[in-house]
Amino acid sequence: MSKSDIKTRDDIYRLVSQFYTKVRKDEVLGPFFNGTIKDWDAHLEHLTTFWESSLFLKTRFYGNPLEAHVKVDAEHNHSITELHFGLWLNLWHQTIDELFEGDYAENAKRRARKMGTFLYLKIFEARNK
Repeated sequence: MSKSDIKTRDDIYRLVSQFYTKVRKDEVLGPFFNGTIKDWDAHLEHLTTFWESSLFLKTRFYGNPLEAHVKVDAEHNHSITELHFGLWLNLWHQTIDELFEGDYAENAKRRARKMGTFLYLKIFEARNK
């Protein structure tokens, strides 16, 4: 069965939901997310809007992902490492590959790589302030 590309908000919601189902069950990543996020339904909607904005170049997303990640790192005694970002990225790629194929799917992978690198560097930088 051939897969289609990411085309709609519903596609993004499906991707984000299935991805975070994996993250929440992950032994390494789960504690960070499960201990931080209180309202998963709202969080999944928020992340769907983020990725919709990122992939379809809409300007509807309001929030500060960097600030949120720096705060989570501080709350976890500055224990976020490149391992966490690597695991996160691998699960993201795996979920995309299970569900989609095409230009938007590949772009979602590229954007996640860039975002992960940026967030990790900024988290590390924030520790030294």
